[in-house]
Amino acid sequence: MIEKISRTQDEWRQVLSPEQYRVLREKGTERAFGGAYDHFYEDGIYVCAACGNELFRSEAKFNSHTGWPSFYEPIASDHVEEHSDAAFGMIRTEITCVRCDSHLGHVFNDGPPPTGLRYCMNSIALKFAPRAAAKKAG
Repeated sequence: MIEKISRTQDEWRQVLSPEQYRVLREKGTERAFGGAYDHFYEDGIYVCAACGNELFRSEAKFNSHTGWPSFYEPIASDHVEEHSDAAFGMIRTEITCVRCDSHLGHVFNDGPPPTGLRYCMNSIALKFAPRAAAKKAG
């Protein structure tokens, strides 16, 4: 069980950049093809930029040609939450961090095997931890 983190909006503004706050706390979307992790394929773990919760393994990342980093599965199903999102006149499934409730992106049913899912995430919602650094820390 992952312990929840709760902060006020003012506290979030103190720890996040204005663009991170817009995406993570106000459910924004970064510009396509502009994020740091769109074409980034190093070995490691992607964590929540707001709280450090482990979200995705580099092995699950693929090039979706959409302009955002995409993964076919989260590191564990209980590390993310799904919510119905009816904004912009369409029904989508929003993905948030289970630990801090930050908006990460959306999941779609047009991904590759083995899951057929595409977790389309905002780069700014993620931080990358290289596998070598993760092993040293653990």
